[in-house]
Order: sequence, then C-alpha cells, then structure tokens
Amino acid sequence: MADPLTLMAVHAHPDDESSSTGGILARYSSEGIQTVVVTCTNGELGDSPGGIKPGDPGHDEFTVARTRRSELEEACRVLGVTHIELLGYRDSGMPDWDYKDRPDAFCNVPTEAAAERVGGLFETYRPDVVVTYDDYAAYNHPDHTKASQVTRAALELTSIPKKLYFTAMSRRNWDKIRTILEEQGSEVPAFPAPSPEMIQRLDELEARITTSVTVLPFAQRKRAALAAHASQLEESFFTRFAPDVFDLAFGQESFIRVSDTTGAPLPETDLFAGLR
Repeated sequence: MADPLTLMAVHAHPDDESSSTGGILARYSSEGIQTVVVTCTNGELGDSPGGIKPGDPGHDEFTVARTRRSELEEACRVLGVTHIELLGYRDSGMPDWDYKDRPDAFCNVPTEAAAERVGGLFETYRPDVVVTYDDYAAYNHPDHTKASQVTRAALELTSIPKKLYFTAMSRRNWDKIRTILEEQGSEVPAFPAPSPEMIQRLDELEARITTSVTVLPFAQRKRAALAAHASQLEESFFTRFAPDVFDLAFGQESFIRVSDTTGAPLPETDLFAGLR
C-alpha cells in the first residue's frame, strides 16, 4: 500500500503553527493528507499569566512551557493535525534578549545534531512536502532562523521530501487589510513604523512568492486555533479582527518554493501540485 501524502511543518514555538500555516494544515488535513507539526522549542520564554515577561517576578518557565504544550495540542486538534512532534529545545527568546546567549538555547544547538533529529522524522513520516520559515525568518528571530537552518540541513541528509517551501508574508495583503479597517472605522493594529531596510526585505520576500493557497473555507478554524493559544494571543490583534476581516486577512497563505523534484509549473495554488 502506498504511503499517504504527507505535509510536515517545522516551527519554532507553540502558536507558530497556527499563525503562519494554520490554513494549510486545516485544508490538507480535511483532504485526507497526513499532517505533521514539528515544534522545536518549549516556548518557555513566552508570557506567564497576566502578561508577565521573562525575567520579571512571577515568571515561571516550567509553567509557561506546560501551558503552551497544552495549547499546542488543542490548536492542532482544531486544525485536524495528525501528529505533533516536540523536539524540546530551550526557547532562545527575542533577538535583543540575553537568553539567546545561553549555551542550551535552541539557537546555539549544533545545526547538524538538530538536523539529524528532523531527518529522523523525515524517515518516520515520509513527508512529500515540508514547510518552514524563510532564510531571514521575517524578523530575524533566533529560533525561527535556526528552525529554517535545521530544516534545510535535514533535507541534505535525505531525498524523501519532494518539495520544500518557506512561509511568506504578503505586505500588499496587510496594506489592504489596514485600508479596510480604516474604512470601517475599526481598530488598526499599532505596529512600529518599519525601517527602510525592513520594507526592502519584505518587498524582496514578496517578490519571491511562488505559491498562494486558498484557505478561506478554513479561516475560522485557523482563528479558533489561534484562540487556543490564549496565554500568548488573548490580547493579540489576530483574535480581535471581526470574522469577515479575519477571513479577508487569512483566506490565503503564501509560500516560496525552495526545492522541487516534481517539475510542477510556477506559480502554484497547491503545495501538492505535481504530486497528485
């Protein structure tokens, strides 16, 4: 009997699976495709209840990690994910935090050692399609960057995955969402003004997009999965969007095809183009 088609998403922290790939996980699981979420870190440098930050009195890394694991399991249940794999590395924290200097932080783990573990999961699940972050991980988060490096190194160890994709954020889509929110008189998320370098990076990233997958029928499942990560996202703009605006914002997920053995033509509307 042939192996089932399989999608594997390699992420840095609990909640990343929902924010950047929740739509495709829900869509492809509904189509009978096996879906595997690999979460590299425990996320222990997330917020404690009440928004307590790491290093502040009352922050407990063990409790945060346990809570986030439970939330991950619920979010994946909502999305219909078939399997969750937890690598258990220590959260490195944000780029400007000192936690990333700890020897046991994920960003400092030898890439080859972590890649062997991910490669072992390739052997176990036989993924046809693998998704992870782009080279710069959008904003240079140490754990996102490391997850990308590890995944690409794992692909060099095996020929099992047929296609590799990076997640990609469409700046034009967010500009459109901002315009609609302003027209509706709705609250517009207050982001820091991007630097010219960041704008250039986002524009370059968008120009590399090869694959846009429609996930509109699953947008509300993505919303529910995000809501499952309440300890980190309860006050997030993700969960404050009106349903129709959320559908508009997250009815499509975009990707950059990095490697492919199928010969499927570009652009694509299906990560499994050339495989079925």
